[in-house]
Amino acid sequence: MAAADLFRPVSIRSLTVPNRFAMAPMTRQASPEGVPGTDVAEYYRRRAAGGVGLIITEGIRLPDPAAGYPASIPTLAGDEVLTGWRRVVDAVHGEGSRIAAQLWHQGAERADDDGVITVSPSGIDGLGRRKGRALEPSELPKLADLFARSAATARELGFDAVELHGAHGYLLDQFLWEKTNLRTDGYGGSLAARTRFPAEVVRAVREAVGPDYPIIFRYSQWKGTDYTASIAENPTQLQDLLTPLVDAGVDAFHPSARRHYVPAFPDHDAQLSLAGWTKKVTGLPVITVGSVGLETQFRSEKRGQVIQPAPLDRLVEQFEAGEFDIAAIGRALLADPDWVNRLRDGQLGEFAGYNPETALAALA
Repeated sequence: MAAADLFRPVSIRSLTVPNRFAMAPMTRQASPEGVPGTDVAEYYRRRAAGGVGLIITEGIRLPDPAAGYPASIPTLAGDEVLTGWRRVVDAVHGEGSRIAAQLWHQGAERADDDGVITVSPSGIDGLGRRKGRALEPSELPKLADLFARSAATARELGFDAVELHGAHGYLLDQFLWEKTNLRTDGYGGSLAARTRFPAEVVRAVREAVGPDYPIIFRYSQWKGTDYTASIAENPTQLQDLLTPLVDAGVDAFHPSARRHYVPAFPDHDAQLSLAGWTKKVTGLPVITVGSVGLETQFRSEKRGQVIQPAPLDRLVEQFEAGEFDIAAIGRALLADPDWVNRLRDGQLGEFAGYNPETALAALA
C-alpha cells in the first residue's frame, strides 16, 4: 500500500467519498445574519475543485438563540438561508465532491454579548466559572429534537451526511467532560451517564434521517480552554464512551487532535493515535485530523510565523496500519485550495506555507 491508496474511494454507510481527504470544519463567521451567500458557495467550491473528496462545513448553529453567537455564523432555518445552502451543496456536487453539514450548539462557550443566557449541562464553562444556567431535564428532549430537525433539513437540502459537533468543549462535549458536567441526575456522574444525552441526540437524529443516511460524530480530548483535558483516560474508558454512540446510530467518528500522529494512550501503545484507538474499539470508519501536512500543531503559531509543509510519511504509515479511513485537512487548505490535487500530482513543493495573520484572506 502506498500514498496512491489515499486517492481510492471509501464508503460511510450510503455515502461514497471519492478519495480519503476531507476539509476539516473551520468557523468563518462570514454569513451575515446567518445567511450563506454566493461567496460561501465559492469558498467551498474552490476546495472541492482542488481535490477534496468530502467537505465538512463550518459549524452550523442550531435554530435557537442560545445555540450560537455571533449572528455571522450560518444557521439552517429560513427561506433565504436554505436557498444559500442549496447553492453551496450544488457547487460542491458540481465539482464531484461530497458535503456534510456540521450541526453545532456552543453551550456555555457561547458569547453572551447580546444578552442571551447561555445553557449547558451545569451552568459551568470550560474554565470552571459559573455562566448562564443548567438545562432542566425536561428541556433535553426538545434540544435533541432540535438536532434531529436540523439534520432532517440538511438531508432535504441535499447534504450527503451530517456531523454532530461533540468536541472542543461545546455543548455535547460539555456533557461528556466531567469538569463541565456536574449534574446529579441521570445525565451526570458516571461516564455512562455523561454519555447519555449525546447518545439521545444521535438516536433522535437517526430517527429523523432514516436508517441509511450517514451520521458522523466529532469528539476530542482537548478543549478550547484546556489542551490537556481528557474525557477518557485509557482505551477501556474510550470504548465505554463511544459504544453508546455507536449503538445509538453513529456511522463514523471524527476524533479531533491537535497533532494526528501523537499517541493517545502511550502506556498502552507507544504509537497508536486517537484515531487509531477509535477505529480499534468501534470498528467504524474514522476521520483523522490535526496538523496534517504542516510543521506545527493547531493553535501553536507565533505571531507572524509562516508555517511550512511537513512530510506526510507518518500519515501514510498510519493509513497503511489501518488507523484511519479519511484525513481531514484544515489550515493547509486555507493557504492552498488545491492542496489535495498538488499532493496527487507530486507538486506539494509549490506549497507556499501558511501564515496565521493572512489566513483570513484565504477564507474569501
